[in-house]
Amino acid sequence: MRRRLGAWRLLAPALVVLFVGAAAAYGLHRAIPAVPALPIAVAFGLVVSNVAVSRGSVPAATSIAASNLLRVGVVLLGFQLAAGDVRALGWERLAVVVAVVVATFFGTRWLGLRLGVSGPLSLLTATGFAICGASAIAAMRNVVDADDEEVTAAIGLVTLCGSLCIVALPLLRRPLGLDDQAFGVWSGASVHDVAQVVATASTAGSVALSAAVVVKLTRVLLLAPLVAAVGFASGRGAARRTFPVPVFIAGFVGAIALRTSGVVPDGALDVLHSLQTAALTAALFGIGLTTQLRRLRLLGARPILLGALAWLLVAGVAYGGVRLTGG
Repeated sequence: MRRRLGAWRLLAPALVVLFVGAAAAYGLHRAIPAVPALPIAVAFGLVVSNVAVSRGSVPAATSIAASNLLRVGVVLLGFQLAAGDVRALGWERLAVVVAVVVATFFGTRWLGLRLGVSGPLSLLTATGFAICGASAIAAMRNVVDADDEEVTAAIGLVTLCGSLCIVALPLLRRPLGLDDQAFGVWSGASVHDVAQVVATASTAGSVALSAAVVVKLTRVLLLAPLVAAVGFASGRGAARRTFPVPVFIAGFVGAIALRTSGVVPDGALDVLHSLQTAALTAALFGIGLTTQLRRLRLLGARPILLGALAWLLVAGVAYGGVRLTGG
């Protein structure tokens, strides 16, 4: 315990820098609510790293601190979910959610291989589109060998496509013949970031918004088995024979169990949500700080094509599921 406390003290200056960046990102998000705080944090980090400071001046401790904050943020994310919300969906809509996640994840991985996109970037993009955008990418980053440029590129893709959803999906609602409930389910099943889901579904009113949030959080629930499976398949789980599931994912599941049990008061849930936002925002600011744009440009145009195809895939599968279940 003393050794761990000592390690955190060594990281204290880096943590201060990361939370200052997070505060700036969250301030801009409050001014422009349609833009989530997480991608703003990455953008701020990129500006600081590539414009405001000289190359190589970002301390190595920044990357370590950001990695630890990612794990903390993912664990706290579990407090947003309760098993009762999932049961309320009914088996048909639950099946739609599972189908969307499975088809998007494996379909995007397959497309990435065909396009010649690197394995880690394809995996991160598939996870972000299938589950919950930047938060899912942050979780998956801890179990795969992806560099900061690949993480930044994946976050950029889900942010761009998710932002386009806020405009495109409401325009498609009436031509596709979706009522408020069906539109909410489609939004929750196909839009990436939770904030983007709220912005998209709220255009159709409270019924759509309620349905969208429940469907979206059910997608988030699948983050734990997905990350655990990838970690085990990649060999990182095999190296931990006594406990093949990453510890932070076990913490995520434990947080869901605590939320479901009802022992956590509503006031504490609000505090935990704020801490989760702060931890993830600070961590992604750190990822931006350690990313060099000159290396990001080397990724080329293929990841952009992969993001566009993944967007069409998740929206198409989600729409088909809504129609099959009577939407």
